[in-house]
Amino acid sequence: MLCGIDEAGRGPLAGPVVACAVIIEDRPRIRYVNDSKQLTALEREDLFLKITERAIEIRVSVVDHDVIDEINILKANMRAMENCLNSLENEYERAMIDGNYFKFEENRHNNFRYMTVVDGDQKIYQISCASIIAKVTRDNIMKQMHEEYPMYGFDTHKGYATRHHIEMIRKYGPCDIHRKTFCKNFVQGLLVFEEGQAGS
Repeated sequence: MLCGIDEAGRGPLAGPVVACAVIIEDRPRIRYVNDSKQLTALEREDLFLKITERAIEIRVSVVDHDVIDEINILKANMRAMENCLNSLENEYERAMIDGNYFKFEENRHNNFRYMTVVDGDQKIYQISCASIIAKVTRDNIMKQMHEEYPMYGFDTHKGYATRHHIEMIRKYGPCDIHRKTFCKNFVQGLLVFEEGQAGS
């Protein structure tokens, strides 16, 4: 029994980073589960429902923009993943974490059995499931934020550094959910990112 862990939202200029841990049996597998970035929004939403129905346990952690600005995105990402691990109630053999790096916060003692897997969201079924849950959860948060800040277009780009998003930041300035440490160069007009350069 494996636990898969992945995150969504490391690269955007606004909004939280969201991590997810999923404990789910390896067989039978849900068809078409894959890295969330390889799926359309409709496919992710359909699989989100199927995974939540099939999973033994799902834990999600949301770390907001203020914390990202305070401790940096890498530490915020690690904190979100650690929160997921700490909240799990069911037994599992090992936690499989997407990426090549994971570290617990200082002075934390733990007995977690885990390993990191580069491109794990493409290789490990449980990580793929976590990738989908994290991505859909974060997208839904950003859709809600669009209702409060419609001028930025969060419902379309979800906070990533698209040309339109950067133009809106320059026009209106950053809003409350923008990551100030990410946006300062765009506000100053020092960097220009083309459409499609947003990360995962």
